Formats: sequence, structure tokens, C-alpha cells
Amino acid sequence: MAKASFKSVDQYIVAKPEPAQAALQRVRKSIRSALPGADEIISYNIPAYRVSGAVVIFFAGWKQHYSLYPAGPLLIEAFKDELAGCTISKGTIRFPLSKPVPTALIARIAKFRAKEMEQRAGASLSKNAGGRAKSKS
Repeated sequence: MAKASFKSVDQYIVAKPEPAQAALQRVRKSIRSALPGADEIISYNIPAYRVSGAVVIFFAGWKQHYSLYPAGPLLIEAFKDELAGCTISKGTIRFPLSKPVPTALIARIAKFRAKEMEQRAGASLSKNAGGRAKSKS
């Protein structure tokens, strides 16, 4: 059986098992409300949200859980108490489908990732500009 190639987030969600669809819609709504200016795209064949040209967060649905990506050490540390009931490994946070979707937490994680990416972009810009001050003539 060939793997589906999704063209939209709607198409992605509808292709998932019914128990996951409602949870994925809530995840999507949380991220969209947290990042209202983000572009909603499919990247790596899963839903993703891009801000200022950079992908900030991805989500995916599975049989028993849904996941958020990427989850680096700073994010995990910042939300460690709230993520206690989740499985975390290799930059992935897995939320069980058997529990209510923590929409407020997901929104805060999305905002955290957007800020993290913004700071990273700012650091990159200042690093590239180092030593290139305009001379006064």
C-alpha cells in the first residue's frame, strides 16, 4: 500500500483514525490561536506552522497518541512539570489519546517555540553582522 502524500492539514486529519481526528482538530486549533499569523503547511508529510519563513512546530497523529515536534532541552525544561504524563524522546512529545487534549499547554508550547525561533534568528543575524559596522566618512 502506497503512503499518502497530504496536500493540506484537513486532508491529513481526515486520513487519521476517527478517535485521533477530534484530538488533532483541538491541537490544530490551539496552535492556530497561539500563532495567528503562522502559515499552516504540510512539511515532512505532517502538519506544520511556519512563522517568518521558519517552521516553528509540527504535530502528528498516531493510533494511541499524537505528537508535537521539535522539543529541545529548553522547551522540555520549561514545561517539565506539565509534561510529566507524556512520553518524551528524541525531540518528540507524545500525548496519549486516552487523556483530554491540554489545549492551553499546547498553545504555550507553540508560543515558546515561536519565541525560541525568533531569538535564534536574532542571534544569527547579530552573529553575521559582527564586525561589519558602517564606517562614517
